[in-house]
Amino acid sequence: MVCIVLIGQAQIDHTGNHNFRSFQQKAIYFGITLGFNSSNFQIHHSKNFILNDTFAVAEAKPGPGFNVSLVANMKMGENFDFRFLPGFSFAERSIVFNENNIDKTLSTTTIESVFIQLPFHVRYKSAPYKDKRVFAIAGIKYTYDVASNSRVRKEKSQNLIKISPHDFAFEIGAGIQFFLPLFIFSPEIKFSQGLSNILIYNGALERSKVLETLNSRTFTISLHFEG
Repeated sequence: MVCIVLIGQAQIDHTGNHNFRSFQQKAIYFGITLGFNSSNFQIHHSKNFILNDTFAVAEAKPGPGFNVSLVANMKMGENFDFRFLPGFSFAERSIVFNENNIDKTLSTTTIESVFIQLPFHVRYKSAPYKDKRVFAIAGIKYTYDVASNSRVRKEKSQNLIKISPHDFAFEIGAGIQFFLPLFIFSPEIKFSQGLSNILIYNGALERSKVLETLNSRTFTISLHFEG
């Protein structure tokens, strides 16, 4: 009887990872992601900005949006995962121009986008404890703006600045996994920095001439449901 009791106590998992054990055997699993984002531009002014007489200030203004993605997760050992999260992102970004006149008139160029996004991430995970563990991610993302065709017609008719529909970005983030009986719930925060200049220069347009480069920036809060 004493031997049976001792063996039973030795098999108890004192870390409380009861749900975790049912998921750790899966090499590949899938899920869905819902997210909220705040998108913006990183602006670099051109030399013409100093010399121009039309605009005193040109600055970016963030806008809200949301994401919907699928998740494909493949284990690479005990602590690393490779993740692919194809989906859609809806975003709004603006550039505010303060005109250099007596009234200091503000004019805003608002750019609404619908992105097809293809992120590839590598995730590092800590050891689990009580069916929870923290993680960090890093990776790259390609996006294509499917709303660009309709926006081009608007840009031509209203002489607005032009933005490329193609973009590449570097992403970093962190979060925590909660292993529940039926699925893994993972809230995550993530920052994305565009690597390419998405401004399409137009020498005939004063708003375009005062800008050197535009890079995308996005802060995202995501909720992953996987299993």
